Amino acid sequence: MKKIVIATRESQLALWQAYHIKDKIESHFKDIAVEINKMTSRGDKVLDRPLALIGGKGHFTKELEDAMLEGRADMAVHSLKDVPTFIPDGLELSAITKREDQSDFLLSYKYDSFESLPEGAIVGTTSLRRRMQILSVRPDLKVKDLRGNVNTRLRKLKEGQYDAIILAYIGLKRLDLLKDIPYTHKLDFMIPPMGQAALGIEIVKDNKLAKEISSFLNDEETYFCTKLERDFISKIGAGCSAPVAVNAVIDENRVKIKAMIGYPDGTHILKKEKSALIDNGSNLGIELADEFIKDGALEILKNAEEIAFKDSRPDRL
Repeated sequence: MKKIVIATRESQLALWQAYHIKDKIESHFKDIAVEINKMTSRGDKVLDRPLALIGGKGHFTKELEDAMLEGRADMAVHSLKDVPTFIPDGLELSAITKREDQSDFLLSYKYDSFESLPEGAIVGTTSLRRRMQILSVRPDLKVKDLRGNVNTRLRKLKEGQYDAIILAYIGLKRLDLLKDIPYTHKLDFMIPPMGQAALGIEIVKDNKLAKEISSFLNDEETYFCTKLERDFISKIGAGCSAPVAVNAVIDENRVKIKAMIGYPDGTHILKKEKSALIDNGSNLGIELADEFIKDGALEILKNAEEIAFKDSRPDRL
């Protein structure tokens, strides 16, 4: 019996994802046993500050990557949105699983929709991307930071610390948590982050067994779309916590990518989209990034980083 070791974070959602991949591997490869190596990432340890203030990249991936480089794991399962565009030497982002619903959902015990939130309502999120998009539409709302795992965030909402909070639908679905919230509202106007609702499979580059498994796990359409998103992020030099939204989708024989950047307070917004035939679309992410850069994106991102969570930020809980 062959063995493959998967490195994963210890959060409830990360474990769901790792065991989901374990089941898929063992169901398809009858001669492979999968072992789960659980570990705590830096992003899981630092809960008193927004991730944007920790500095650097790879808040949720470095410890897992170190385990692979040190021979303690053969592959890692990540939420793709957490994976930096830079992959360390010796490792490879070899597969992207089929993407599911990428929506952001507003959750509340008081209000049944985003539109019904009253002026000055307290909305919880620590994502600069969400903050930017919320305040660009509703500058009258008060956005406050929200850290902790999914259950901690839902507890804070139930305790009344927030009028509403915003979370990714996919995590709530996977952990079967939507049924406990009185009001849930899909935010159709929100552009998701790079890679939302897809899993990234990172492997030791010269590991032939891990490579074979990756080939089975990979979804070609999702891989293509998320590559465009990652190309865009890489070209404009945005970190995982930057106020950047980008999403690529395929519709029949065409691919379309749209993106948005701006200040966390919802001002200085730059929003564009671009499309092409799939056969001509492999560089679409880079081409869109070039258009953003031409219109001042680098300066916007630089200023956005300087003001994020500083004196100009909304108050934090």
